[in-house]
Amino acid sequence: MGSTTRHLVIVRSVRDQHLTAAQAATRYGVSRQWVYTLLARYDAHGVDGLAPGSRAPRSSPGALPAALVEQIIAVRQELTAQGADAGPLTIAWHLEQAGYRVPSDSTIRRVLHRAGLITPAPGKRPRSTYIRFQAQAPNECWQADITHWFLATGARVEILDFLDDHSRYLLHLRTQLAFTGADIVTTMQGLISTYGPPASTLTDNGLVFTARLAGRKGGRNGFEKLLEAHHIHQKNGAPGHPQTQGKIERFHQ
Repeated sequence: MGSTTRHLVIVRSVRDQHLTAAQAATRYGVSRQWVYTLLARYDAHGVDGLAPGSRAPRSSPGALPAALVEQIIAVRQELTAQGADAGPLTIAWHLEQAGYRVPSDSTIRRVLHRAGLITPAPGKRPRSTYIRFQAQAPNECWQADITHWFLATGARVEILDFLDDHSRYLLHLRTQLAFTGADIVTTMQGLISTYGPPASTLTDNGLVFTARLAGRKGGRNGFEKLLEAHHIHQKNGAPGHPQTQGKIERFHQ
């Protein structure tokens, strides 16, 4: 493995795998300061900054122009005031539409942290304490979720996918402007016809998946009634804990 590739692996372990600098340093046998140096070079110069003998500075406090930092903060505040999604991906899209050079999602997030616009979640358990769950056989459990994305045209679309928990086989993937409860029922009926009914499903608490947990009058929605008709056990993740549906959340990433 070349030096540049090794440096990129270290950076990706922090950026994508969410290791701390100390954990990455221990895993790859380098100092924690060197990990910080590689992260700073990558943020300022991309992969070129990781090459051996790079002239990239060891720190880059001025890597982003002040005007761009101010625009990131302004977009965040405007979206928040509107009640709209104000995450790094959405902010990046608005920056691109305004003609700015778009930094990485992680850079936008750090700007927001420094500006005090993101409150760290307290008391998070270390990843090493998580117990990995996996169904013991195919069709024992299907995970399903809906996420959203912005197209190059600026249109917002939703992405629906179903994943077998045991094999991680992608059962279904479709994109459209928005999904209704009827769409979910039609999709589930088609999957049951193709693969047979699963023993259980695991989803979040979105109204297309469950109405009973929202306290809605009338009890169950179409998806819940379909599961009941096929004797499929329904499981829902706890609100605010997307790691319960970790496999499909990771698939989205």
